[in-house]
Amino acid sequence: QVQLVESGGGLVQAGGSLTLSCVASGRTFSSLHMGWFRQAPGTEREFVAAISMSGSRTYYADSVKGRFTISRDNPKNAVYLQMNSLKPEDTADYYCAADRGGYELNNRARYDYWGQGTQVTVPS
Repeated sequence: QVQLVESGGGLVQAGGSLTLSCVASGRTFSSLHMGWFRQAPGTEREFVAAISMSGSRTYYADSVKGRFTISRDNPKNAVYLQMNSLKPEDTADYYCAADRGGYELNNRARYDYWGQGTQVTVPS
């Protein structure tokens, strides 16, 4: 079993930056592929970014490419999402997720473990 705890959400003005963190426990972190997803009210949970076990490969949704950066620190059991140039449409609950398999990292159905989420609000 893996426990994931997100932090770092909050209210930020458009154009601002925020960094989300997710700390994992319960399983060797370096054996997990990690992803960030988000869900706005009334919408499906959507893929934001993912990173391979070693951190050598990263993937991004088109909507955040060039603005968001995913990274990980395996000794600290942590994954991060640096978000720059935030827009009102980035407003959502952001979820950290862990995947043991490593296939289709943009597919939420592939992920085995989920955090409780952290809220990000960018007022228009």
